[in-house]
Amino acid sequence: MSLATLRPIVKRDTLPFVEQLIADLLLRPEVRAAREWLSCHDDATIALQRQVAVIPSPTGAEERRGAFVARRFTDLGLAEVRTDRVGNVHGRLGPAGGPGVVIASHLDTVFPEGTPLEVLEAGARLIGPGIGDNARGLAAMLVIAECCLTSGIEPRRAITFIATVGEEGSGDLRGVKHLFEDPAFTPDAFIALDGAGLNRVVHRALGSRRLRATFTGPGGHSWAAFGVANAAHAMGKAVTEIAEIALPAAPRTTASVVRVGGGSGLNTIPREAWLELDLRSESEAALETLHGQVSQALGRALDTVNRKRSAGTAPLALHIEPLGNRPSGVTNERQALVRAAVAATRAVGQTPELAAASTDANVAISRGIPGIALGAGGRGGEAHVETEWYENVNGSAGIFRALLTILAVAEHNGTV
Repeated sequence: MSLATLRPIVKRDTLPFVEQLIADLLLRPEVRAAREWLSCHDDATIALQRQVAVIPSPTGAEERRGAFVARRFTDLGLAEVRTDRVGNVHGRLGPAGGPGVVIASHLDTVFPEGTPLEVLEAGARLIGPGIGDNARGLAAMLVIAECCLTSGIEPRRAITFIATVGEEGSGDLRGVKHLFEDPAFTPDAFIALDGAGLNRVVHRALGSRRLRATFTGPGGHSWAAFGVANAAHAMGKAVTEIAEIALPAAPRTTASVVRVGGGSGLNTIPREAWLELDLRSESEAALETLHGQVSQALGRALDTVNRKRSAGTAPLALHIEPLGNRPSGVTNERQALVRAAVAATRAVGQTPELAAASTDANVAISRGIPGIALGAGGRGGEAHVETEWYENVNGSAGIFRALLTILAVAEHNGTV
């Protein structure tokens, strides 16, 4: 793609302010140099992505990958490089005095310790656990920092780069939640770089509640003690009750039983049976309503089985354990950050798609901080399985899109 194709096709003085800012950025020598640098260093970016992918980084054990990122931050010359108490790695470009625009990319993967992390090639496709999620996002963040320093970009606001821990699954956004525990951490904007992609602008935070419900009772012989309250019967009743909850189509809301277990033998009434649930919605209010409905369904299952037990036998008990809480929310599509990302997507010749997802940006969005998540170019698939793959189609364009969005927000002299 030539630089000429990146210029706006309408007169700049007819554009809204944010869109005009993107147009102006495209004409700046240092931004043009940055785009050229990204294109020329595309192979080096892929090599870095592969290097990151083979460093083990299970959720909760991200130290090795974090140390790698910290060394890179230091070698690049970022200011105030540090690793915080939970393992997030920080570095700053630009003026001191606050986090400014935060660029976050998560360190962790879903793959447990001992997973083979070799990256294989199949034509234009790279195959390996975490090659896209999130080796691509981390490589893009590191390359953006290097590109800014090499191209002489001096942002008006600080750009704070943070490699975060605990984004996946049971991590429950631990790294970003820790950041916001500090009252001084008040970014102007928050951008998560997560995986591959060039079109989506995630501005709606998909919230979730994850929990385990455990039924416990006396148990006994399946013949001799028949009639005591059966924990497995209560668990099965609860699954049916939850499946029958009427869910709203808008905002989209889901309730999934994701795991079940219990029992000790073929001739034994189980003393314990459990189920785990993943509840999701784009609306915090809808999520709270659903959580209440699920709690009531579990209570009804408990009551039904207890009422049928033999006289004089002990009732079942129910224990509900929260496993995760990811907040929901939305950054308005007319907000400057979202408009900048949309304009930057168009500037690299792509059609923007506004979307919802669960990412590190959830926490910022839920706290009223303008937040989005972007893919870092290319395309990928089979995330969270060992055959995950990445193809470097428009890879440098995806990183340039992110850089344009960052610079537009850093240069924006009004409320972000």
